[in-house]
Amino acid sequence: MSTPPNLSPQQVSAFLQHETITGVVERLTFYSAELGYTVARLTRPRSNELTTIVGSFANIQPGQTLQLTGFWRDHPQFGPQFQVVNYKETKPATLTGIEKYLGSGLIKGVGPVTARRIVAHFGLETLDIIENQIERLIEVQGIAKKRITLIKNAWETQKAIKEVMVFLQEHGVSTTYAVKIYKQYKDEVLATVTHNPYQLAADIYGIGFLTADKIARNIGIAPEPEFRYRAGIIHCLSEAAEDGHCYLPQSELIESVIKLLTTESHQSTEEAVAIIIKDMALVEELIRERDEEKRLLCYKPTYFHTEQNLANTR
Repeated sequence: MSTPPNLSPQQVSAFLQHETITGVVERLTFYSAELGYTVARLTRPRSNELTTIVGSFANIQPGQTLQLTGFWRDHPQFGPQFQVVNYKETKPATLTGIEKYLGSGLIKGVGPVTARRIVAHFGLETLDIIENQIERLIEVQGIAKKRITLIKNAWETQKAIKEVMVFLQEHGVSTTYAVKIYKQYKDEVLATVTHNPYQLAADIYGIGFLTADKIARNIGIAPEPEFRYRAGIIHCLSEAAEDGHCYLPQSELIESVIKLLTTESHQSTEEAVAIIIKDMALVEELIRERDEEKRLLCYKPTYFHTEQNLANTR
């Protein structure tokens, strides 16, 4: 896990000393729907003051009980904050916590009044009832079958979000990236990640080939699939661009790709990489052209067209 940027030596030391805290979300003070970046206030056991937590969350609401792993840092304006690295939700342990959780707006169809009625009827068994015997909500005054269906769908959506976040974090994906991945693919997360995690490098800003490759290894994907080769080729062209090169001669590209893709259990070959480069050129996933010396030059399409447009405007 890499150290977050812009930390002082003291904060770097704190980062390396992760700790775990648990508490109930009291309120959200900032939330970015696009990035999942959140600032919230947390009530912790045996603490009279609210704790400020900062991090990326898929979807949290007041009343949720969270177990958070992270480190403390001092904000120059807002004081001590707990920077969240990973988190998981746990069930509220008190009647007040359950009531606040259900009435927070997290579950569509349940507001504060309905939450109070449900908890008054089922007590500490409320969440188990919703999870396993949701049809029993008909026992609560004011809840009709139509609303039970609404509550059931909302509950299952939240459960799916939690399962996705747990799956990603168990396979080495940081909370920040897990939130981005979930927001990109929604219900298709597990299918995308387990079939072709290299798609993440193409679709999500900040996730490059190396991160996708790490995810692939963690979930047990073999190192030789074609989509890994394709992602590796694009990665090498992107790396060359960062060094100021709009293209690479095919021979140099093949050399770079072999170096990138070879592992202890898999040896890439020039022939295999060359075949995939040719296939990618046929569908314009990359562009090849010969220079005056008859060398094959390989471009990412965006760089090729940009260079062409610049040439035409001269």
